[in-house]
Amino acid sequence: MKHVNAVPQPSNRRIAIRVKPAAERALRVGHPWLFDRAIRHQSHEGQPGDLAVIFDSKRRFLAIGLYDPHSHIRVKVLQHHQSATIDANWFVDRLQAAAAIRQPLTTQYTNGYRLVHGENDGLPGLIVDRYAGTLVIKLYTTAWLPHLQPIILGLQAVQPFDRLVLRVSRNTEALTAPHGLYDGSILIGDDLHTPVSFQENGLHFGADVVHGHKTGFFFDQRENRARVRTLSAGRRVLDVFAYSGGFSVYAAAGGATSVVSLDASAPALEAAKANFALNPTYTQHQTLLGDAFDCLEQLQADGQTFDKVIVDPPAFAKSTAEIRPALAAYARLTRLALQVLEPGGLFVIASCSSRVLPGVFSSAVMQAAVDTGRPLTEVTQTGHPLDHPIGFPEGEYLKCIFATAR
Repeated sequence: MKHVNAVPQPSNRRIAIRVKPAAERALRVGHPWLFDRAIRHQSHEGQPGDLAVIFDSKRRFLAIGLYDPHSHIRVKVLQHHQSATIDANWFVDRLQAAAAIRQPLTTQYTNGYRLVHGENDGLPGLIVDRYAGTLVIKLYTTAWLPHLQPIILGLQAVQPFDRLVLRVSRNTEALTAPHGLYDGSILIGDDLHTPVSFQENGLHFGADVVHGHKTGFFFDQRENRARVRTLSAGRRVLDVFAYSGGFSVYAAAGGATSVVSLDASAPALEAAKANFALNPTYTQHQTLLGDAFDCLEQLQADGQTFDKVIVDPPAFAKSTAEIRPALAAYARLTRLALQVLEPGGLFVIASCSSRVLPGVFSSAVMQAAVDTGRPLTEVTQTGHPLDHPIGFPEGEYLKCIFATAR
């Protein structure tokens, strides 16, 4: 395991922490985060990955987790209510529990999915995605560095693999680099010079797991893509924010007569073309490079229309201050999309911002449609797939609306 053995080990000395009443209440109901401002008393300073034991006001055990002095989320909680020995066996048990939840996917001609969904699988700040024989670990905190070795050994026992890739978030990359660990490091297996191939619902895809967004593909939309497949026969489809063409490929597989994949990234659209080539159909495929808002306006000006428009934008609201601009963006996208959607056409729009609540998102979209004179009739509204479980309120982020337009 390249460089992993050189990472400093966590201290054997546990950090004792006492917390404020509000944090105590949150921890009692299983919240996975302890913020720095919620700490009343701390026995001593620690290093990333040291184990911190949290006590209530009567000095009774509340939780144990990973200490992170570089984050406002000072402790990522691993276990609540009952004390535990956090060791290799503990990690194997937690990984086995996560794998068991995903077992149904393996019978659906699918070998690409999220194996570990961070906090929602009891491993906060740690993501593991499976791409057939390649696993990708993504770290959102350096607190996991001292525990990488037992995690990797646990993955080898629970989900055998040929290659292991490390991805790290922007806020942790500077802290992992001194240990020789970089975003895209190959920890185990051969180097990668081509996309990794995997299967999803019987369709074939390639993903750049070394340089691509997140870990290379967005598995959370799998079930929505499958629904798009069943609703695409004979339709002309526009896929906005197409990225590597996930929705586009499913629409073509469902019998769409034509598909336009629109994205601002040229490499993403090249990946979309490659994914289409992996799944031959008679569907006419065109890529359109440019800003989604500008391109939708141009399509409308050119008089182009579609029978289905899919809008899957990035996270617009990454902070509370961004909620209002995000809702404005969803509303504008709705108005622009409906201008190029045929009467009776299907409109699909998603939000991946946890700060935008489902009801608020739905209201913004529906009101924008009314304001445009094209009210929507909701077909269904969906949430998270099984490999993206929701373990706490902030863990719920994905909303997707399927509706027909007047």
